Amino acid sequence: MISTLGLSLLAALALTSETPNASASDEAREIEAVAAQAAEAHAHLMRGDIAAYRRTIHIAADFILMDPFGGAPTGSPKSDAHWEQIGRFFQGGRDARFDLVASYRSDDMIVLVANESAHVAVGSLPAQDWTLRVTLVFRRDAGRWLLAHRHADPLARGISLKDAGQITLGSRAQKPGPEDGQ
Repeated sequence: MISTLGLSLLAALALTSETPNASASDEAREIEAVAAQAAEAHAHLMRGDIAAYRRTIHIAADFILMDPFGGAPTGSPKSDAHWEQIGRFFQGGRDARFDLVASYRSDDMIVLVANESAHVAVGSLPAQDWTLRVTLVFRRDAGRWLLAHRHADPLARGISLKDAGQITLGSRAQKPGPEDGQ
């Protein structure tokens, strides 16, 4: 679900746009449609429904993922088996929300900045409330919007300077592996 504040922000941003090739209302509708698509995809993923996720979001061939667990950025999954593994990583998600914070648009790019949340079991962890800060970059290709980049982190509630320093040093960093359900 996209929040009311997010949609109001979308409308305000669209009204102040200076893109010469489209009217402000057309831009607002286009951003709203891409944000709704991202929100729907998020809800599917949190339920572990990877088939519905893949029908909802189209990934660019050169997609780059910076996942919430850190480490080196990765690309798009290369096989159906890898996609299925991703789907199994998320189980029983409910109450999925996509709260748009800001959006930016040019002729062939839309950037969405949002908080995604859900109550979901992730990997080997029991179900809990998760909130991620996300940045999604969509690129227009052959008339459709493709997800070209996704960055997510679990810092929506903030952390202390000390904790940030520990993470930066790598003393708390450990990528999830098969034992974590990934």
